[in-house]
Amino acid sequence: MARAATRYVCQSCGSASSRWQGQCADCNEWNTIQQEAAAVVTPFSAKHSLSGGGARIVMAGLDDDVAIPARLSTGIAELDRALGGGLVAASAVLIGGDPGIGKSTLLLQAAGRMALDGQRVTYISGEEASDQVRLRARRLGMAKAPVQLASATSVRDILTTLASGPPPALLIIDSIQTMHSDTLEGAPGTVSQVRASAQELIRYAKTSGTAVVLVGHVTKDGQIAGPRVLEHMVDTVLYFEGERSHQYRILRAVKNRFGGTDEIGVFAMGADGLEEVANPSSLFLTDRDRPVVGTVVFPALEGTRPVLCEIQALVVRLASGATPRRAVVGWDSGRLSMILAVLEARCGLSFSACEVYLNVAGGLKVQDPAADLAVAVALVSALTEVVVPAETVAFGEIALSGEVRAVGHSGLRLKEAAKLGFGAALAPASTQGGGIKVSGFRTLNALVDHLGVANRA
Repeated sequence: MARAATRYVCQSCGSASSRWQGQCADCNEWNTIQQEAAAVVTPFSAKHSLSGGGARIVMAGLDDDVAIPARLSTGIAELDRALGGGLVAASAVLIGGDPGIGKSTLLLQAAGRMALDGQRVTYISGEEASDQVRLRARRLGMAKAPVQLASATSVRDILTTLASGPPPALLIIDSIQTMHSDTLEGAPGTVSQVRASAQELIRYAKTSGTAVVLVGHVTKDGQIAGPRVLEHMVDTVLYFEGERSHQYRILRAVKNRFGGTDEIGVFAMGADGLEEVANPSSLFLTDRDRPVVGTVVFPALEGTRPVLCEIQALVVRLASGATPRRAVVGWDSGRLSMILAVLEARCGLSFSACEVYLNVAGGLKVQDPAADLAVAVALVSALTEVVVPAETVAFGEIALSGEVRAVGHSGLRLKEAAKLGFGAALAPASTQGGGIKVSGFRTLNALVDHLGVANRA
């Protein structure tokens, strides 16, 4: 009988080696390599061909006339938006986020609402006892929801139980890092266990038509723990974002085979759980009864949803010889350095002897390149003490040449700004009006001149 070989697998990237070492040679992470038993290799298995002896699979044409399954509504509009319109039958969804951010709360609310609507829902918790989940359901007002609840970590036990009855419409696994497959050796949470457990649960989803939602832990870098292949195996990947110091939570879709990516759902954490936010712009805008130096409103685009947020800048002049500091919250620090360089080289404004602080109000993290112009306006306002009118928004991308380039979905941005009472916009020259007065600029230098002329007037 062949002996089981031993291998050492990195728990961060999945790289395997024949001996243990302190640092992974592929991802350079320290103390992430653990010993695992490799598959048994016999002369028969090594030489046997896989081209025969299997069952023939049934092929279907792409143009076959088959009924497309309808999406299942979770009863939470913001969650449905992030999913692209609701859950798809036989799909696998992976949701990750920091501890305590509200992943289990959101899924328990969705499970309760779907169960109250007549759907068959099963909730498997590998981290909490059933009584603990019931206590949370009582706090959320879902104590009467007919959700099938269990506390288990064995994938074999879970699939055996599910196979004994009709398949549920929704199966929630909280979390995939606690699941264990007895077909492999190793503790729950290791790369091989996470991959094998997820593969069995996804196979069950595809064969039974059940929508499976897997909760995933995240690392200190914000990535879902376990092998990266886990995100490739599922159909949809959602990240739950937010700061504990703020009440808002953002559910962001980074992968969706059945809908658009970069779609978001916005929630606010309250005493009774997560509440939907119909107007996200209200979370990220401060009271603007009077204009303030160094602030401007930016209409960001999150997926297909425009969200207005406030860009705040502070410029402090230093004594000669002091090293200036650049601090950024909610935006890319590298992009801030680029905007400062363009303002100095193309517009003649000097920031070399100034400390620069930039903040996106409300804790929102902005990745939209259209924020370049809003950041530049806020910096010019803070440096020259030019007050930007409170009813003005700004957006546009800035090139290294100082050119203000057009951005996508300008109409949506202007429409959202007009709906919230804004009457003017600073934008690229090619931007068409969307119900408000648009001042277009081809170069950043022209925008700086415009702000100076407006101040003297």
